[in-house]
Amino acid sequence: MGVQLPTAFVKRMEQLLGDEFEAFMAAYDHTPHTGIRVNTLKISVEAFKAISPFELRPIPWCDTGFYVPYGTKPGLHPYYHAGLYYVQEPSAMSPVELLNVAQGEAVLDLCAAPGGKSTQIAAKLQGSGLLVTNDISADRTKALAKNVELYGVRNAVVLNESPDRIADAFPHFFDKILIDAPCSGEGMFRKDEDMAKQWENHSVDKCVVMQRDILRVAASMLSDGGRIVYSTCTFAPEENEGMIAEFLEAHPDFDVVPVPSGTGFASGHPEWVSEAVAEAHPELRGTARLWPHLIEGEGHFIAVLQHQGSRTATADNQQGTVGSFEMDGSADRDERALNIGSDRARKKQRLSIQEAPMANGQGRSATGDHKRNGKGMHGKSSKGMNARGFENNKSRSGKDAAKRDGCEQLDVLESYRSFVQEQLEDAFAGHTVVYGDRIYQSPLESYRLDGLKVVRPGWFMGTDKNGRFVPSHPLAVALRPSEAVRSINLSSSDIEAIRYLKGETLSIPGQRIALRNEAQPKGYALVCIDGYSAGWGKWQDGMLKNEYPAGWRWTSV
Repeated sequence: MGVQLPTAFVKRMEQLLGDEFEAFMAAYDHTPHTGIRVNTLKISVEAFKAISPFELRPIPWCDTGFYVPYGTKPGLHPYYHAGLYYVQEPSAMSPVELLNVAQGEAVLDLCAAPGGKSTQIAAKLQGSGLLVTNDISADRTKALAKNVELYGVRNAVVLNESPDRIADAFPHFFDKILIDAPCSGEGMFRKDEDMAKQWENHSVDKCVVMQRDILRVAASMLSDGGRIVYSTCTFAPEENEGMIAEFLEAHPDFDVVPVPSGTGFASGHPEWVSEAVAEAHPELRGTARLWPHLIEGEGHFIAVLQHQGSRTATADNQQGTVGSFEMDGSADRDERALNIGSDRARKKQRLSIQEAPMANGQGRSATGDHKRNGKGMHGKSSKGMNARGFENNKSRSGKDAAKRDGCEQLDVLESYRSFVQEQLEDAFAGHTVVYGDRIYQSPLESYRLDGLKVVRPGWFMGTDKNGRFVPSHPLAVALRPSEAVRSINLSSSDIEAIRYLKGETLSIPGQRIALRNEAQPKGYALVCIDGYSAGWGKWQDGMLKNEYPAGWRWTSV
């Protein structure tokens, strides 16, 4: 056997599985399965199948997921850097499929790092509605934010918060909530031997305490009739059926939605918790267990919890709106109202600061009135930020400081508008948010994030440097070639694409630049690989200065 399993774990699984135990243990002699999920924010499944450099075999429970042969290294292809697919363990694709996300909804991914499931949710939303993606670990949010950006997500807010603090800001707000709960990780032992070695340090009892609190808080953030999907990658019944039984006892206004059969998923086992639980909650058999000896994937547990829609509206609800981010950059004219308050004065204030879509630089001035605690934007401390996101200066005071801040903000916005007018073809919906010299397009009105640790308030557009707007890499990778006035296409089969991804300067003749709107060749150009955006370059006199960021560059390791 390739994996050294903890003795206590093996004894417990033998007791639970009975006749299936030998087949279960034999699965550890097999290599883990590798999967990729097509990013339909940038390419359709059919279009990717036509250009795929890998042999693809469909994953039964995810229509955008495919197995690739063992030994394939999909992270070492230019298409990965262009965000055309996410490398993901096949079983891990199942929870989002059962979340049943619809376009225009507000969705929370509560324990999101490193971000695979968040990018899957974003693809379901297709640029509409809102995705709030969160992780309580500041270090893990770095990977989370990078993946959200790499895959061209425009309508996401990235937080580094505890569930309780998010619940205070968003009571009964979200249509769908995904809880990929922290767990003892038993289902990943075959894939990650370190998890088997560390199993005793991640005890079931410790995980149960966290899971119980997360489920409790999540219920308070769900809107009437909303859905929660709870998943783990462990076999322990205390963390699975036991958690859901406790939740149902405390929340009788929720039902378990049976997971459809036919994909190889096995039913839940409430009797593994106790005979009393099995008798009181036979509906727990409608949860799903993914076993490595029954499917081509690792071990998971999934429960789909549907609110009955009978919750009485509470006094702490507030009203607001979510700006819709369409992939073509146009605003959703029927902006979706969410049930979060009825204070008319607050509503009037919000309407007064609503940011109009920017078309060729034409638009009202935006606000950036966030307040943050702890570490926030790009991991920097927010303690020096005032209400508009500018660095405080102790020599400033009162009205003079506010006036100067306002002037600085207008200057930052003007440089952004000038770039949009000169370099881009389409408008971007939502709310323009300014943090110091950084500019974002956010799906939320800025006051909604007051007091939260914000990693990204929205789509990072770029930075103002002494009155000159410098576009960000996340702006580039979320664009379509038709949205930039200049674009250059590189072939994935040519060393030129690899050289660009390594950060090298390229010699590019002017005739290779695709121009729109009577643009001149000189300036920022969207660099594409086989027609899909990968980053920026600045072209002048036959040379393309590489703007691909150092932290994103190609490595062969």
